[in-house]
Amino acid sequence: MKKVSATFTSKGQLVIPAELRRKHGIKAGTKVCFLEDQFGRIILQPVTEDYIARVRGCLAGGPELVKSWLREHREEGERRG
Repeated sequence: MKKVSATFTSKGQLVIPAELRRKHGIKAGTKVCFLEDQFGRIILQPVTEDYIARVRGCLAGGPELVKSWLREHREEGERRG
């Protein structure tokens, strides 16, 4: 794993080095997800067409996750009042 660093601006902005942007297909307008793991690390996941295709492949033939999430979200709201 290669270590690359950057510094946040006073506005909380961060520039991802060009080498990583090219490697991972990050362009202007690319959306990202921020994930926090159990060790407190923040993972930045670019939501590119390649990423969507890989996730879609993992979910193929599986349960309807959106419906399941909506049901759980609705039930949680009902419990809260």
